Amino acid sequence: MADESKKPEAAAPPAEQAQTQSQPVQVQVNDDNTLATYANFCRVTGSPEELIVDFGLNPQPIGVPKDPIEVKQRIIVNFYTAKRLLAALQMSIARHEAVFGVLETDINKRVRPGLGQQQQAAKPAAAEKK
Repeated sequence: MADESKKPEAAAPPAEQAQTQSQPVQVQVNDDNTLATYANFCRVTGSPEELIVDFGLNPQPIGVPKDPIEVKQRIIVNFYTAKRLLAALQMSIARHEAVFGVLETDINKRVRPGLGQQQQAAKPAAAEKK
């Protein structure tokens, strides 16, 4: 005969449940066999179901490359994973820029500082001549 005097297990208090739900989940990752490579070029293509992100090395980052860029890695992700990746990258870049300043993606402005300001000043002057 079963012991009917056992008390039912009490549910966790709401405060504990809320605390458990708000804590980030720690996912274990094994990166022992990971190969790391550098890329300064990426191309995004895709289909209605997934995004294809190709990574490679552009030996001529200024201007149009004379030789084809060799793709070294291709990552294929669904749009849900792509959106999570986008959020993670945006957060990481925002943190970096908060510490080190805004990242200028136009290489011409980085190589020749002030070029962007010169171009902006030239636009109104050109418009006035018309």
